[in-house]
Amino acid sequence: MQKRKLGSNGPEVPPITLGGNVFGWTLSEADTFHQLERAVDAGLNFVDTADVYSRWAPGHSGGESETILGQWFAKSGRRKDVILATKVGMEMGEDKKGLSPAYIAQAVDASLKRLQTDYIDLYQAHKDDEATPLEETLSAFDKLIEAGKVRYIGASNYTGARLAKALDTSQKYDLAAYVSLQPHYNLVERLPFESDLLPVVKKYQLGVIPYFSLAAGFLTGKYRKPEDAANAARGGMVKKYLNERGFAVVNALAEIAERHKATPSQVALAWLLAQPGVTAPIASATSDKHLDDLIAAANLELDRESILELDEVSAPVAA
Repeated sequence: MQKRKLGSNGPEVPPITLGGNVFGWTLSEADTFHQLERAVDAGLNFVDTADVYSRWAPGHSGGESETILGQWFAKSGRRKDVILATKVGMEMGEDKKGLSPAYIAQAVDASLKRLQTDYIDLYQAHKDDEATPLEETLSAFDKLIEAGKVRYIGASNYTGARLAKALDTSQKYDLAAYVSLQPHYNLVERLPFESDLLPVVKKYQLGVIPYFSLAAGFLTGKYRKPEDAANAARGGMVKKYLNERGFAVVNALAEIAERHKATPSQVALAWLLAQPGVTAPIASATSDKHLDDLIAAANLELDRESILELDEVSAPVAA
């Protein structure tokens, strides 16, 4: 599987990132181990998780995904085969949130312990923390890289202006700089990435690993009417797409998939891979079929006509 460089200064990664948000949530430990083995064997060895996954699930407190991943590393001995990405900053309990140096130092050690490893390949600020000066946050990340606990740093959920300011701060004070951005971006969520973030990505040559690449499953085509989302784990997330524009995108995906002897999921991911700046969209797999889709998407190249067709049908509606 052909690798792509994560921005101008990051590691080489496969064209699809395996999402770890389902580990221990909608995917059991045994099934997670199975999917990880298959994914890594197929070359999809870039795995993204976060300390907060899956705190939103009833009875969970956060750390479940990292813990299961760590157990797999211990059992399989395959830590060296994986490019491991995780995140810090979302609330993990009282006084456990943000990007202050003290909290970052505490959070990284907690993640390393859960992950049963002594280093993280890509440590990402899960969201901006305007209460902490950027210089302080970046100095804390810089120290983690010096200590060997982290190889690279990335950002998620920043505005274009704040991202640019963070990158300029790194340059000004000679601190470690973000090599990647993890934004919300897919065929039905094209803004604000294309309007606000892409210019910054291009200027600073960042890698981009979009999350919700399949719009919480909507772009797979399995949601065709409101009732389809009623009992799904992510049903609440897709309700906003159950409209004329959303269904037009899904229909176009189905037609193009048929032409390419592919699936709508593969086409939706291939469209992302063809977009400026995008390195490796994040998508999770809860079955062998889902994982087969991700592997196939990594090797699917859409023709120009198909890309333009999807561009047109998914064009953002003016406010």
